[in-house]
Amino acid sequence: MRFLPEKLRPYALLMRLDRPIGWWLLLLPGWWSIALASGGISGMDAHKWVLMTLFLIGAVAMRGAGCVVNDLWDRHIDKLVERTRGRPLASGMVSVKQGFAFLGGLLFVGACILLSLSEKAIILGFAVLPLIALYPYMKRITYWPQLFLGITFNFSALIGWAAVHNEISAAPVLLYLGGIFWTIGYDTIYAHQDKEDDVMAGVKSTALKFGRNSKRLVFCVYLMAIVLISVAIMSVKMNPTILALLMLPIFHMAWQLRSWNMDDQENSLRIFKSNRYFGLLLVIICLL
Repeated sequence: MRFLPEKLRPYALLMRLDRPIGWWLLLLPGWWSIALASGGISGMDAHKWVLMTLFLIGAVAMRGAGCVVNDLWDRHIDKLVERTRGRPLASGMVSVKQGFAFLGGLLFVGACILLSLSEKAIILGFAVLPLIALYPYMKRITYWPQLFLGITFNFSALIGWAAVHNEISAAPVLLYLGGIFWTIGYDTIYAHQDKEDDVMAGVKSTALKFGRNSKRLVFCVYLMAIVLISVAIMSVKMNPTILALLMLPIFHMAWQLRSWNMDDQENSLRIFKSNRYFGLLLVIICLL
């Protein structure tokens, strides 16, 4: 961040370039899907690697766009929360007009990438846009914004498969559903950082819904996630090696739950961020 020109730093902060975990979590289901749809590393020709690169750029741009939309919606609430009051829109570093202009630029980048994909992938990409716009409102009306985030964030699992095959089959649907449960779990862990501030601001979350039962219920959604994702992978190719390798992300989820202290903000953030490694383990398994 410090290497950027001073005028660009507020926009980099606005799209959370200093916090790459967000675009990693958006990207990884797409990478699972592309690798699995290609039949593993042996099917990864130049076109598939280009797709992986395009999804990387698209994830950074669209995660940034989602952050801008979120901050435009929440700029008044963000002023009331200690962790978010310094955000560019809440603090006034970036005006609302500038925020909308920047959002337009990020959406243009995302659209250029999307329009280079297959017909079915393009349709799916445009279908998720209303969900991106609606997500910031969910925390005002339901204790399940994490579910809505999962529905939105994991569309890349469907788009990735469609980009390779121009169709959708059972495997990407299972990846998508597994990703939704995964998102509910890790975002509940994340939301435990802000539970006191959320109560004061009138914001809802599964962290507040689950309360002291959060660890047990996160275990349940993580279990659903790993079952669905494992079935998706094994539906494409099943052998003893894959079954053995799937134990690695299972152990990682077990480590998360064992290590998580829901009353410790720093610990919750660290466990949340560790989900990048869970996702990358699954990328490796899909490639193999």
